[in-house]
Amino acid sequence: MEVITTAGLASASALLGIEVVERKGAGHPDTLADGVAEAISRAYSRYCLDTFGAILHHNTDKLSLLGGAADVRFGYGELTAPIQVLVNGRITTQLGETTIPVADLVTTAAKEHLAQALPLLDVEQWVDVRPRLTQASSPGAVSAPDATERAASRQRWFAPLSLDDLAERHRMFANDSSAGVAYWPLGIGEQLALGIESHLTSDTFRARHPCYGTDVKVMVVRHGAQIQVTACVPQIARETPDLDTYIVRRAQARDLITEVAGRLAPEHHVQVAVNTRDEDRRPELYLTATGSSIESGDEGVVGRGNRANGLISMFRPWSAEGVSGKNPVYHVGKLYNLAAAEAARRLHEETGLDCAVALVSQSGRDLEDPWQAIVQASGPNPLLASLVNRVVADVMADLGSLREQLLDGKLATA
Repeated sequence: MEVITTAGLASASALLGIEVVERKGAGHPDTLADGVAEAISRAYSRYCLDTFGAILHHNTDKLSLLGGAADVRFGYGELTAPIQVLVNGRITTQLGETTIPVADLVTTAAKEHLAQALPLLDVEQWVDVRPRLTQASSPGAVSAPDATERAASRQRWFAPLSLDDLAERHRMFANDSSAGVAYWPLGIGEQLALGIESHLTSDTFRARHPCYGTDVKVMVVRHGAQIQVTACVPQIARETPDLDTYIVRRAQARDLITEVAGRLAPEHHVQVAVNTRDEDRRPELYLTATGSSIESGDEGVVGRGNRANGLISMFRPWSAEGVSGKNPVYHVGKLYNLAAAEAARRLHEETGLDCAVALVSQSGRDLEDPWQAIVQASGPNPLLASLVNRVVADVMADLGSLREQLLDGKLATA
């Protein structure tokens, strides 16, 4: 591993004068797509571990959702066309002669996740899961007379005869040349975006305020001590009898967000706007049957929403990788982004400095040995390369723990 350290990172505190931060909420179509893809990967991985003792090759990170249609009025909301879950990707369907119930695993995981995320959605009636999965190998499988006799060859990547055909059981290596990027700590604008959305979509809030949905979107712009927040907060049609009630609750949502912002950023001046696209006279309002725009033609795609840290932060380093749904065993697009976040956190804890970390893989290289580790820190001096090497090596040696957190659903990927 080559280590490169530099100084000059803008601090997340007062030294970082501008923040532009977006957070797509739990019920946003892109967040739903990320969640469904990860739920499918997790269910498949657990099945394989329980049945075979190893996770077989799969990737569901190209999943997308196509929105349905809904009839929404004051006091009434119902879907009229189903949401489609397009499960695009590759997945191993059998090990030797043992067939894996892939269609059942995929369909059950997708519906269970959507039912949990959108309790008002009747997933049996209004969710259509369409697996579009193949078993084609990535480039590298070169035909040769004795190819079928080679254990752990590309020809068997998605058609293993036994666990010996899993190449990573012989040597764990990076599947791609990619980079994972993260930073720590979060700025006040980032904390606000996370805190506001998390509060509005929490179980406690939803139980207290059943009139609001979870397709919340928060945009935060901070310039010094001045913060402006624009939020989209859906209301549930069956809980909203008329326009006056909607208008009152829209104002209530603004007040609730202002209260949360005041707790999280007491030394800042915060202005809040809610549902700025509303046209009350028409009316055109953020009124929904299920609490999400996925019910009415919107689409969701893995990797199009929040980054692995749950944010879209415009002036921060970030990776375009869609983390959710990638194989947790060896896929660097997943593991290196999450490992970079842990390394940045540990470096900050040891130094007190803001740190940005990029872990760069080289296809075929040992997974635990990144090709490059680049760290930029706040302050006038770069961090010692020996410190970075130790922290990154410790994080990479603990990838097993990271995988367990992913499989247990304890580590978010968006």
